[in-house]
Amino acid sequence: MAGMTKDDIIILPNKHLREKSARVRDASDAEALIGSMTDAALDWEASRPHEISAALAAVQVDKLERVVIIRSDFEDKGSKEFTALINPEIVKYEGTIVADYEGCLSVRDVYGKVPRHTKIRVKAWNIEGQEVRFKADGFLARVIQHEIDHTNGIVFIDHIKDKEDAFYTLDEKGELQPLDYAEHIKDNSILW
Repeated sequence: MAGMTKDDIIILPNKHLREKSARVRDASDAEALIGSMTDAALDWEASRPHEISAALAAVQVDKLERVVIIRSDFEDKGSKEFTALINPEIVKYEGTIVADYEGCLSVRDVYGKVPRHTKIRVKAWNIEGQEVRFKADGFLARVIQHEIDHTNGIVFIDHIKDKEDAFYTLDEKGELQPLDYAEHIKDNSILW
């Protein structure tokens, strides 16, 4: 498993992305996986001039385990640190629901405007297997909701499947451009 690259990241239509991941029984079993996931996320990012790897779930490297890694600093592409959450779950949704842009390393060339809660309370294990509880808001809350969805077999596009004005793609300058729903999304056998 060591030395994973962007090529180890599975993409739709891989059916595993819509399967639920299993709970991790022992945090030490996840250590090598977390290292490999970090390698894959950073390799993916190195190939994308306009994007960062904000986070990655284990299912995205085809391991059906409830493990996610989240970038420690979203603003600094030079920072290569990620925080691992093992068996993460949202214990409470708070704030309001806001639609904002999301992309996914497992969904090629499609972005969406997805409604999410602005604040959440989370519990998980850290890499030592100790329970951690924390509040997240804003972009971090959105990223965590997206990754926990992955552990439950949900891809971000599933939230907006019938919203015709919610889908976008990136142009060569890194700007989001609306996608024609009927042409690119509605009956797309890769996405659905």
